[in-house]
Amino acid sequence: MGISPAPERRAPDGRTRPSTAAHVRDSRSAHAGKRVPGARGTTATRGPRRTERTERAGAAATRPRTGRTGRVAAPPRSRPHPAVARLRRAWDRPLTAYYLVAGSAVLLTFLGLVMVFSSSQIQALRQGLPPTFYLRQQVLAAVIGVALALPAARMPVERHRWLAYPLLGGSILLLVLVQVPGLGLGRTVNGQTNWLALGGPFVVQPGEFAKVAFLVWGADLLARKQRHRLLDQWKHLLVPLVPGALLLSGLLMLGGDMGTAVILCAVLFGLLWLAGAPLRLFGAALAGAGLLAAALIATSAHRMSRFACLGASDPGPGDQCWQVVHGLYALSTGGPFGSGLGASIEKWGQLPEPHTDFIFAVTGEELGLVGTLSVLALFAALCAGGLRIAGRSTDPFVRLAAGSIVTWLSVQAAINIGGVLGLVPIAGVPLPLFSYGGSALVSALYAVGLLLAATRSEPAVRTALAGRERRLRPTGLRRPGRRR
Repeated sequence: MGISPAPERRAPDGRTRPSTAAHVRDSRSAHAGKRVPGARGTTATRGPRRTERTERAGAAATRPRTGRTGRVAAPPRSRPHPAVARLRRAWDRPLTAYYLVAGSAVLLTFLGLVMVFSSSQIQALRQGLPPTFYLRQQVLAAVIGVALALPAARMPVERHRWLAYPLLGGSILLLVLVQVPGLGLGRTVNGQTNWLALGGPFVVQPGEFAKVAFLVWGADLLARKQRHRLLDQWKHLLVPLVPGALLLSGLLMLGGDMGTAVILCAVLFGLLWLAGAPLRLFGAALAGAGLLAAALIATSAHRMSRFACLGASDPGPGDQCWQVVHGLYALSTGGPFGSGLGASIEKWGQLPEPHTDFIFAVTGEELGLVGTLSVLALFAALCAGGLRIAGRSTDPFVRLAAGSIVTWLSVQAAINIGGVLGLVPIAGVPLPLFSYGGSALVSALYAVGLLLAATRSEPAVRTALAGRERRLRPTGLRRPGRRR
């Protein structure tokens, strides 16, 4: 049987067309006969088509992508490094700020107790006291501070706000009692009458309590005004906040404590900044504060001598820069890892106040660069935790209180360490949570408790802490629940 030819198709116009199979066969034979010289297996007709297709694909790849609106789409984001991603996830966890604040405060306090004991033994023996005298005093202050910080951390934020006016009133009363000459309660140390003798070895410094009282009162005041939308008016923004700061600063300056007054002004600026005060206000305030500070410094020979020791490398005439220079000697002889705990040479009478203002220098001499950097890292962790609390909270009081606490601790630490390094004048302020000083330690620990209470005010943190407590509670001590 022969193969019949393929039937022809008739078009609507009456013309005849070959079948589809015949058309395909004829086209294949036509293309097969046209070969490109030098190219094996490639036809002449496929070359131009493939070239056009490649050019169109390249043009489409180089052309910027546009969305439906015609705008150029953003390039795809590159994925972060796995270590950066893990760090970001750890930072976003609810309990990160809680652990940063609590852990850094505990480590700073413990390391401070160790360094107070190491740096104060010789000082105590020279005064005819037991070598552990200053350590016992600091441990007592730490116990009182922890006894205040623990309930403060579990106390609701609203109860801290209730304490604003009692704390401020009590601080003002104590500052006034220090300056009343007939009572005999004020005690003068190194030319400054800022201590209140309570009998026996118990001496408090009301200026340290005034800082924490002012920030709690100022945060509560501004939060109330922000709730009523009154901070857009200058009189509500500045009154009575600025007069209260001036009153406390004036009482401090009566005793000669300019360092604490400067920190109080820094807390005031921090509160105004967090409240959204305009920049021109800060310019005018800084100009006025600078002129007032210059007048106070120029009228005091003791303060002028401290400014003369900036960047000093030798004691100078009359050994007026003795403390700064020997603080630098202590830091320079420490090396990377220090001379060993308790092996400081400068604390044997060469360095004045080794357990208070210049404890950072003794730390550098005994623990070296590693020890000083560890202290700085702990302060950075504490401030980072406080800033995270202030940045993520929606409560105005929490934001203002946490931000002002960070301002207080960071500015005071910078002034103390800068004075040891000879970068700023010696202000006579202790290193927070680290230097010897019972009043300073108690007030700083209460501020840490307030930060922890601010963290616990977030619902996610409360939930995470409740789940952690349930997991850590022994099975036999769990509260019996109703079975369902």
